[in-house]
Amino acid sequence: MPPADPWEYALYIPNDLRAVTVARRTLRLILTMHGLIRLTDTAELLAAELVSNAVRHTKGPAALRVRWSAGVLRIGAWDADPEPPPQPGELEVLGEEGRGLALVAACADLWGWQPLARHGNRGKYVWCELAAA
Repeated sequence: MPPADPWEYALYIPNDLRAVTVARRTLRLILTMHGLIRLTDTAELLAAELVSNAVRHTKGPAALRVRWSAGVLRIGAWDADPEPPPQPGELEVLGEEGRGLALVAACADLWGWQPLARHGNRGKYVWCELAAA
């Protein structure tokens, strides 16, 4: 049975491709401990794409955020680059570069992004959601 109470975790990561594996394994542990094991495979794939983009396409630190509320799992990645991610209509023309976000768009129930400022730095937060049902 999915957890009734909301919760949220944040994992701050360096600009290092090894952070993708750390984020995936951390997410798997979080979801297992909260009884959401059936969401784990898809959630790991989505988190890996978001974190990979945050690390690959920026020079600064990043963060993985995972939130559960009202039967919805939100996975997001913050990075220090304020440039918006490619939008759905642009993904097809990007080829290799746009494949990760196309995968996110295909596997998630909903996805989006928003500009953010953190610790005086501008950046963005790219997120996706998976419903438990």
